[in-house]
Amino acid sequence: MASGRTATGGSQKRGSLICLVAGAGGRIRKMRDKLLKMRDELKRLSAMGDAAAAVVELDQSKVGRLSRMDAMQAQAVAQDTASRRDLMIRRIQAALERIDAGEYGRCQSCDEDIPPKRLEIEPTALFCIRCASEQEISSS
Repeated sequence: MASGRTATGGSQKRGSLICLVAGAGGRIRKMRDKLLKMRDELKRLSAMGDAAAAVVELDQSKVGRLSRMDAMQAQAVAQDTASRRDLMIRRIQAALERIDAGEYGRCQSCDEDIPPKRLEIEPTALFCIRCASEQEISSS
């Protein structure tokens, strides 16, 4: 029976399909939880990083020229980090919307399944490896 056959020798296709779908549902729930945790952490970091991205005061009587330049460089890095964080939050939100629509895990280009290992590594992936590679080659 372990091979997917009933005691009478018949195939358990229907049961296997149900097991396959149930397994995918469990993976999708895990991905949803992972995405929600990622989003919450990024939002928490975003709230903490707002002060670092604040406008640098240009009053030389309070801060020397080199200190001001360091502050401006730190501000630029903080703004870039905030921009990347916001982009990732939008990608996570889009992935959560694809889960709700029943479209998560499908390649946006060829409509094939994105391998679960790829989604584990990049849960916001829009494309299968083949289509992502083709897009990367065509854009360079």
